[in-house]
Amino acid sequence: MTKNSLVLYRSFLAIIEDRDGDKYQIKFCTQMASAGGKKAQYGSQKVREKDIVLLHEGPCSSLDKALLFSDDAIKNQINEAYELLQSDESTATAPLPLSELAEYSRGEFRADEAWAFYNELCKDSHFALSQEELKNGKIIFIPRTQEEINLLNQKQYEKEHEEEIRNAFIQRLKNKKLDLPSDSKFMGEVEAFALCKTDKSKIMKEAGISQTIEKAHKLLIECGIWDVTKNPYPTRLGFSFESAKEGLGAMPEEERVEVPALAYAIDSEHSTDPDDAVAFDGEYLWVHIADPASSVLPDSSIDIAARNRGTTLYIPEGASRMLAESCLEDYALGLKEISSALSFKIKLDEKSQIEDCQVLKTRVKVKRLTYKEAEELKESPELKPLFELARKNKSRREANNAVSIQMPEVSIIVDKESKKVSIEEDIKYESNDMIAECMILAGEGAARFAFKNQIPFPFVSQEAPEFPASLPEGWAGQFAQIKCMRKRSVGITPAPHAGLGLSFYSQVTSPLRRYGDLVAHQQLRAFIDGRRLLGKDEMLERIAAGDAASLAAKKASRQSDTHWKLIYLLQNPDNVYQAFCIDRRGSDALFLIPALDMQTTLHNAGEVQLNDEVSLKMKAVDVTEQKQEFVRV
Repeated sequence: MTKNSLVLYRSFLAIIEDRDGDKYQIKFCTQMASAGGKKAQYGSQKVREKDIVLLHEGPCSSLDKALLFSDDAIKNQINEAYELLQSDESTATAPLPLSELAEYSRGEFRADEAWAFYNELCKDSHFALSQEELKNGKIIFIPRTQEEINLLNQKQYEKEHEEEIRNAFIQRLKNKKLDLPSDSKFMGEVEAFALCKTDKSKIMKEAGISQTIEKAHKLLIECGIWDVTKNPYPTRLGFSFESAKEGLGAMPEEERVEVPALAYAIDSEHSTDPDDAVAFDGEYLWVHIADPASSVLPDSSIDIAARNRGTTLYIPEGASRMLAESCLEDYALGLKEISSALSFKIKLDEKSQIEDCQVLKTRVKVKRLTYKEAEELKESPELKPLFELARKNKSRREANNAVSIQMPEVSIIVDKESKKVSIEEDIKYESNDMIAECMILAGEGAARFAFKNQIPFPFVSQEAPEFPASLPEGWAGQFAQIKCMRKRSVGITPAPHAGLGLSFYSQVTSPLRRYGDLVAHQQLRAFIDGRRLLGKDEMLERIAAGDAASLAAKKASRQSDTHWKLIYLLQNPDNVYQAFCIDRRGSDALFLIPALDMQTTLHNAGEVQLNDEVSLKMKAVDVTEQKQEFVRV
């Protein structure tokens, strides 16, 4: 670079006026004179060589002459050069310095014409300025492919005709006849609104459509953007369809009690995260629970992420886990020959009342069974004592006015490829009750252990319900009890759990999937290890945050189940279902359909009595409003 060389300084054209050691004195133009009366504005600066990029070695007549040069032929010359380069595979996509490209286009590269040629090239769709080379002080242009040129021209056209294109789209939207896939880019805003990622939709307003998420959902289905099977509910409530990412790592090495008795992890055949196992050694009931608290410390990044999720989200499409999927191999029970656990060693009297409960870090051999398999083995020497113990415990709780409610439950299976839905009624075995009673005993034992040792702990309580003087039989009676039940409470002081018929209770049996249980385990482990316990206030603060997220997860799960049940109805429009009247509301009657675990209202139901059985068939389904209508057949 010498005197009168042309250079680029930032985004401005500059001319070198002099050199002073390792710096160049340059003059540059920041604004050209205009017909509106604006005067040209110039600047002068001493710069280092790395601050400028050589445009032309010069000599240039003057900065103004370079700035004002114009030739209408340049555009056509660039197009001809592009065609020439495309005629040979070796030059079709080869990078070219500005000077060579000028010689291809104009036959020569003059200093006074360099700025005009450079500017026209930057605007032209046939060539791309290499930003990477520009950073290295070189002006290199790369021929674009025809596909890239078409895309660029399309974007330019859309920019120039933006209002016209948008108005045409709005009209198509009003008519529910979009031009897909090109119109999809406009509908992204509607999708964001339907998923509660934004609080309004300008497009819907312009199209004269009410701005509700249900209307947005319906619009996306009608226009073919979403399939009717699309489940938006977890996303609306802030949940990812993916499990937590940060892994717990391998179980830490620490001293553990070796438990000789074989334990049984008994669960649904669909379960993939077994987190509890039970055994009876002739003297003690052992309830072994997964031990992620061995690795998840309070306020660690994993702990905070789990708190924000609150629970594992179970939806028909699968599980979005509170803790990373990768942790199951090391922390779930029964997936390896030997499992590490936090175990509750419980001494019971003849009436199944807890005499003592110890909490131990253990290693135990676990065998997995389904409820059906356990039912078939309930007279075996290993499982029979557990069934007998569970029956006694249930009798003890019922004597304390425990409430037992049995409503139908179903499993919803969604084929990931076809989105075909199947619904299976869950068969309840005595083995389900046996495991439930063991888990209740573990929760009661943990609460008593924490109270005895003055551990700040999340005690769970529930006020007694007020039932009417007489309850109907059957499903109607079960439903009537549900309506009377009070919400559970979590506090630092033990209080009766009337629903379970217990004076002490806490939930501790699912730390892999419930944040409150994980906090309880963190407290128990800290006590066992002699470490600092969380104070009452900070513990309750964490529990409250986890519970808030858990409520959202339960809502997402409930809405997801309803969504797929409605899809099932659409896929099976001719099915007939047996339904039972469970409540009367004036002239209307509420019916339970056990095969779907679904309730529906029949208006003007006539002389239907509680528990009367009728046959129903689907009449209408609105997936977006989560509504269905049945008629008697």
